[in-house]
Amino acid sequence: MVQDLSGSFAPGSLTALIGPNGAGKTTLLRALAGLHPVANGRIDRGGLPRAKIALLPQASLLDRSFPIVCRDVVAMGLMGEIGAFRTIRPAHLRLAEAALAAVSLSDYANRPIGSLSAGQFQRVLFARIMLQDAPVLLLDEPFNAVDATTMNDLLRILRGWHAQGRTIVTVLHDLDLVHDAFPRTLLLAGGQIAWGPTAAALSEANQQRAGLSRPSWALSHQHAL
Repeated sequence: MVQDLSGSFAPGSLTALIGPNGAGKTTLLRALAGLHPVANGRIDRGGLPRAKIALLPQASLLDRSFPIVCRDVVAMGLMGEIGAFRTIRPAHLRLAEAALAAVSLSDYANRPIGSLSAGQFQRVLFARIMLQDAPVLLLDEPFNAVDATTMNDLLRILRGWHAQGRTIVTVLHDLDLVHDAFPRTLLLAGGQIAWGPTAAALSEANQQRAGLSRPSWALSHQHAL
């Protein structure tokens, strides 16, 4: 549950969403995407349709047993444009293949998603969100359980999105990565601890208030919400 939260994400901003397990990070992303009801208060999306807000969920929570190939998963990113009940045409599949190429998976179009490694599957999810072409991107632990090469490749894509002026909110656990790559941070722990420039938001005092002392954080960051 997220309580006592008040603020705004400036258009084109790049924000890390940080907090201990159970702080409500995933709940907040889902609420921003219009997938979770708000019990009190309101979310002002400035007239932006929900279809223009793309959510990349935690890969570990997705069922990969369904027999579907990578190209078809990526093509789902076009559903907002072509509609859920319309036929995916060859032109759409070509766009999906181009997105797979952009994440270095050119040869994986017909590979079942159940056969992929964690890093490969995360690349597929990034390719799918590329096709959504949304101005607001909500990414839930996009670098979890991936190797260093994959993380660097995906981080480069994320930076490219930011350079295009997209608004990006990303759930992360790696504080060093937050300091290095994310100019703004929202720190949650039962409520809003800090929201603003990363250096100030992640001050030692704020980390202590949130229970993010380095020893305990190092032990807990690998677990999902």
